[in-house]
Formats: sequence, structure tokens, C-alpha cells
Amino acid sequence: PNPFNPTTTLSFALPQKADVSIIIYDIQGRVVTTLINSTMQTGYHKAIWDASHHASGLYFVQMIAGEYVNTQKIMLVK
Repeated sequence: PNPFNPTTTLSFALPQKADVSIIIYDIQGRVVTTLINSTMQTGYHKAIWDASHHASGLYFVQMIAGEYVNTQKIMLVK
């Protein structure tokens, strides 16, 4: 869900085995955390971000899987 408090689950599916990275950035473009950075198999997957130790505000989630790149905004509200 968006906005979220204090954890969010990021669900995704991979049509084939791929090197996957999911990185959270703050509004200034600094890396907050890396949720996933590994080779993953085909199928449905989830990544959970516990942001209880981070300030409320806008964050960006970037997923890179093979040649696929997507960035989305998420809002942490405490």
C-alpha cells in the first residue's frame, strides 16, 4: 500500500531467471537500503522493507531485473 507505515511489501514476478536489485533511495537520491541484490529464479517473489527507523517522507524504489528497470515513488507516513 502507498502510503505505508512502517513496513511495506513489494511483490514482483520474474518471467525468467535474472540478476535482481531492489534499492530504496531518499528524496535526495541517497541509497537508504538495498533490499535485494542477487540472482533470482523465475516466479513470484516479495521483498519487505521495514522503514520504522526512517523519517516520514517520499522515497523511491528502483528495481533492476536483467534489462528491465523501473522506479516508483512510495510515501512513508508515521
